[in-house]
Amino acid sequence: MNSNFMAASAIALLATSFAANADVRVSTGIEYSSGKYGGDETIEDVYVPFTLKFTGSRLGASITVPYLNVRAPAGTINGPDGQPLPGTGEVTNESGLGDVTANITLFDVYYNPDLAFALDITGAIKFGTADLDKGLGTGENDVSLYLDAYKWFDDFTLLGSLGYRWRGEPADVEFDDVLIASLGGAWHTRNESIIGVMFDYRQSALADADDIQEVTAFGSIRMSKHWQLEIYAFTGFTDSSADWGGGLSITGSV
Repeated sequence: MNSNFMAASAIALLATSFAANADVRVSTGIEYSSGKYGGDETIEDVYVPFTLKFTGSRLGASITVPYLNVRAPAGTINGPDGQPLPGTGEVTNESGLGDVTANITLFDVYYNPDLAFALDITGAIKFGTADLDKGLGTGENDVSLYLDAYKWFDDFTLLGSLGYRWRGEPADVEFDDVLIASLGGAWHTRNESIIGVMFDYRQSALADADDIQEVTAFGSIRMSKHWQLEIYAFTGFTDSSADWGGGLSITGSV
């Protein structure tokens, strides 16, 4: 799977803590995932994103350019949201540019200090830049819109997200538009680090496939005033989910 959604939720939580002052950040990292996705052979993905992110008092925006390496049977399409369409040929290894993504977030579309509650809204575009012939992507664009909710307690933040994704369809494959949702929480430590867990649900884009259900545990370590390290691991519960995976990223101010 590419760009794990729960890890992105953790990053979104961190972004809100920086929203009071405008800044520009860069990040990179690596994610590995492994699963059979309903097929007979294990499919392995290595995902290396390079992200530029701006965060202001009310507005945030980012763009991610990823490198992708996929080990899978020939004929596999690295389909939407970690749902590869298993091929039947000899196992091959392909690599190259993944799908470039861009998003824009409006912070605090609703904010109630008495309830310690806030809502953000995000629009995102996944450009079909990954090579379809290599099986690295669908070659089509996707558009997403979702709400992120935050409820603060003393040292704990309850996180929730609900959205919808409109799919582009490659030739000879029918992808449905899908609901996406997540729920979890994060604990803030005294040294400004964060640990948490998220449950992620994504409706299957394929009519005859299971919905994706995964759990991710994550941690964010403040290394200095300008640098932070994030690590995460995840596991899935359905045939459409990765069996397991994990990753890390490092983010710094420009």
